[in-house]
Amino acid sequence: MSNKAVINTDQAPAAIGPYSQAIKAGNTVYMSGQIPLDPATMEIVSDDFEAQARQVFANLKAVAEEAAGGLKDVVKLNLYLVDLDNFAIVNGIMEEFFDAPYPARAAVGVKALPKGSQVEAEAVLVIGD
Repeated sequence: MSNKAVINTDQAPAAIGPYSQAIKAGNTVYMSGQIPLDPATMEIVSDDFEAQARQVFANLKAVAEEAAGGLKDVVKLNLYLVDLDNFAIVNGIMEEFFDAPYPARAAVGVKALPKGSQVEAEAVLVIGD
């Protein structure tokens, strides 16, 4: 018997490929990358970087909550930015969604992201005992 469970919510965008929104193994949840898609329309929310970053964190929050956790349970966050000049902006927006102590984090500059997104984030949570 496996202790692996698929996490899926309609409060976050559906997967746009052969992957799950998240997988829970024991008390660890591995969340797939989220881009700024509106879950209802599956379209990028805006061309504005700040709006995109807020949607990415809202999507992560929805998946975390479906896994019976929250952003407070994130232990590792990976950010992918098309333009590293947005680094300070994403830091400020991250402070709107996370409280100290903040998760460990990497921020990586990339050439392109799916659907023309400017930002993507993936996370690992530890929930429960």
